[in-house]
Amino acid sequence: MIRAARARIAGNLRRTPLLSAPALDAIAGRRVLLKAECLQVTGSFKARGGWSAVSAIAPGARARGVIAFSSGNHAQGVAHAAREHGVPAVILMPKDAPKAKIDGTRALGAEVVLFDRERDDRDAMGAALAEERGLTLIKPFDDAFVIAGQGTLGLELAEQAREHGVTSAEVLVCCGGGGLSSGVALALEAEAPGLRVRTCEPEGFDDVARSLAACEIRRNDRLSGSICDAIVTPQPGNLTFPILRRLCGPGLAVSEEEVLRAMALAFRHLRVVIEPGGAVAVAAALFRPEALTSDTVIAVATGGNVDAALYARALSTLE
Repeated sequence: MIRAARARIAGNLRRTPLLSAPALDAIAGRRVLLKAECLQVTGSFKARGGWSAVSAIAPGARARGVIAFSSGNHAQGVAHAAREHGVPAVILMPKDAPKAKIDGTRALGAEVVLFDRERDDRDAMGAALAEERGLTLIKPFDDAFVIAGQGTLGLELAEQAREHGVTSAEVLVCCGGGGLSSGVALALEAEAPGLRVRTCEPEGFDDVARSLAACEIRRNDRLSGSICDAIVTPQPGNLTFPILRRLCGPGLAVSEEEVLRAMALAFRHLRVVIEPGGAVAVAAALFRPEALTSDTVIAVATGGNVDAALYARALSTLE
C-alpha cells in the first residue's frame, strides 16, 4: 500500500534531502542526520498523506470535494492535493492555529472553517459537514491512505540511509496521532529493518510515550497551550497505535526551550527553517543523549510553517 502511494505521488512531491553538520554531531555526541521534510511541498510531510488520500478517492466521489480538520499542515496538504486534482476542499482549523497556516490554507483555495479546540468537537463538525455537502472526510492520521502516504517518507529514508552507509540507527519522528511514525515504521520494517522509529513529543503532551509505556492508549489532559501545535492531538489513533506498539521503541519528550534551541541550531548549522512541532525530533537528537543507544540518529524535521514572531523567539536563543 505504501509503494502504491509512492507511485501515485511520483512527480508531484519532492524527495527531500538528508542533511548533516559536524557541529550538530558534536552537540549530540553521535552522528546526526536530518531528514528535511520542512522543504516538502506545502512545507510539511503532510503533503504526502494528503496526496495519497485524495488521489485514492474514486473519481465520482472526489469530484464532490473533500474535508479535513487540522491545525495547519494536514490542512495545507489536503488543500494542495485537492487544488491539483481540481476538486473543492473544506478545512476545519482551530482558531488558535498559526496565522501563517490559516493564510496558507486559504491561499491554496480551500474554504476554512474555524473552531475552538477546547470547546468544539471537530470530529462531529467534520462528520456533519461531510454528510451535508457529500464530501469525503480525510482524517489527519487515522486513515489507511494517509498512513501509506506518510510511509513514502520511510521508503525515501531507507534509500538515503543506504547511500550514507547507515544500516543501524534510531529514527526520531515528531509524533501527534502517529500517522507519520506508523507509516515510516512500516516502510522501514520492510526496507531497512536496522532502522528503528522512536516517537518524539513535547513535554505535557506526550500521550504516545505514555501509551507505549502502558501498552494501551492514554489521552492528553489538555489540547492547547503548546508552541508545538502541529503535533498536539487528543490521543494516538486506533489504526496507528497498534503499529507503534509493535514497531517503535520507547517514546521521547522534550521541553519547549529545547525545541526553540533546536530550531535555532538547525538554522545556524544547516540553514533550514523548522516550526516547533517539526523540531521536536531534532531537539530529542541533540538534548536526549542518555535516552539514545545508536551511534547514528536520524531526526525527521517534519515541517517549516512557523510564524515570524515565534521564529524570531527561537533565533534569540542563540544570543
